[in-house]
Amino acid sequence: MTTAAHAPASEVTTEIASEVASEATGPGALRAAARVWQDRPALETPTRQWSFAQLWADVMATAKALHAAGVRSGDRVAVWAPNQPEWILAALGAQCLGAALVPLNTRLRGREAADILRRSHARVLFTAAPFLGTDYPTLLHGEPLPELQQLVRLPPLEGDAASALAAATGDLPVAVDWAAFIASGEAVPTSIVTAAVDALTPTTVADILFTSGTTGLPKGVVCTHGQNTRSYRAWATAVSLRSGDRYLIVNPFFHVFGYKSGWLVCLLHGATILPMAVFDAGEVLRRIVADRITILPGPPTLFQSLLAHPQRAQYDLSSLRVAITGAASVPPVLIQRMHDELGFHIVLTGYGLTESTGLVSMCRLGDSVERIASSCGTPIPGVEVRFVDPAGQDCAIGVPGELWVRGFNVMQGYLDDPAATAEAIDRDGWLHTGDIAVRDAEGYLRITDRMKDMYICGGFNCYPAEIERLMSTHPAIAQVAVLGIPDERMGEVGKAVIVKRPDSAVTASEITAWCRSEMANYKVPRQVVFVAALPVNAAGKVMKFQLRD
Repeated sequence: MTTAAHAPASEVTTEIASEVASEATGPGALRAAARVWQDRPALETPTRQWSFAQLWADVMATAKALHAAGVRSGDRVAVWAPNQPEWILAALGAQCLGAALVPLNTRLRGREAADILRRSHARVLFTAAPFLGTDYPTLLHGEPLPELQQLVRLPPLEGDAASALAAATGDLPVAVDWAAFIASGEAVPTSIVTAAVDALTPTTVADILFTSGTTGLPKGVVCTHGQNTRSYRAWATAVSLRSGDRYLIVNPFFHVFGYKSGWLVCLLHGATILPMAVFDAGEVLRRIVADRITILPGPPTLFQSLLAHPQRAQYDLSSLRVAITGAASVPPVLIQRMHDELGFHIVLTGYGLTESTGLVSMCRLGDSVERIASSCGTPIPGVEVRFVDPAGQDCAIGVPGELWVRGFNVMQGYLDDPAATAEAIDRDGWLHTGDIAVRDAEGYLRITDRMKDMYICGGFNCYPAEIERLMSTHPAIAQVAVLGIPDERMGEVGKAVIVKRPDSAVTASEITAWCRSEMANYKVPRQVVFVAALPVNAAGKVMKFQLRD
């Protein structure tokens, strides 16, 4: 497959400043990109390539079909599918008409998905062909969905066989396949979609992303086009994303990491989108070589898996330029190994949450490895942060407190839930994140943990992320998760769940002895267990509740 060459920095700067950067909506930016970058590759799979111009044409065709299905400005359109080109077409087609995108996690079960479809009042659902043995519409059998008017099956993933459409079940409308759906919009005048795109503004709602529901039912986070484009232009500047970069998107499109800092930011800056539906370390290594990947973001677990792959040394990874990772715990040793063993020229970390359009802070080009490993950077332009103690007072430098965020990136609110919105965003506009953080004298912030993850051992606050960072420097530990468990004498003590590095024969007692030499006694896990793999969600984050169970 032909690989696009990097455009000169001066050319990129001029192009973005002249047209694309002036667009404050996703569809508007793609339309401008189709004029600016025209025949350059916008989206690639192993067997097909879309130029920016062709991608825009296909988005327009999708928008026409959605218009024919009755979708209008203010409606909601859901997508329940793995990473594939039609996911992007469906999302942007809906947004062209002023409808809001509602992504659904591919790991949801039928009842969970139906709840989100009902609460979002989705009129159209794009769903995958059977994926990893799951037939999504079948999961919705028996669920009342009176507002859902259209069900569209996306094409099967490349290499998968097409399957017959299932008959309508329960209250579901009859499904149509992708080709028939697109054909249904051919009679719609292009001028209707053009006018709808022209009518979009920065304050038009772009998406409603539902949170993971760790503290109850998932809540719908409402964000606008202007918030998205402004945030991810800042993100792109921070990571030096440029036209001609080739971006392998392993992070799921239904998550902000795969959507906003994934395919959306590529469209804003002329990079090529290369979607990957299922994470497999060996396949990622193969794709890096075959597709000359330059950008690879992901959670720490992704890079730890690449480093642990037994055949890694057989792959030429010299095309890699930039990696972006982030979580409550990014071990310093991981950052160094990504430089030294995977060959990334730039490794950066950042921090954000769904309620902040997915972005709050980023490290900077030129920051030291030590700085990048020990912080989440500084707030992006236009964003303020506070570190607040339980009494509501600002914490001194170096003292942990709850992180509060204020700025253009803070969500519009939770969908149809003013009480939850008021609880999350105070009268002065500060978003209370629920994350414990600390800042240094230069303004760099570091997330120490979630408020709910902190445990108290013998009267001392223990932050699992801090302990995990320390333990990750042990040469035998590939991954570690620490959690608090009840203890009759101490109240709570730490338990470490460890994945060993290949060929390691380390014992639990050796780990405990090492911890006693490296950290304060109250931080030392009292229990150490070894597992083959940590349970992670589709976004690559460790699911500690499963470890507790």
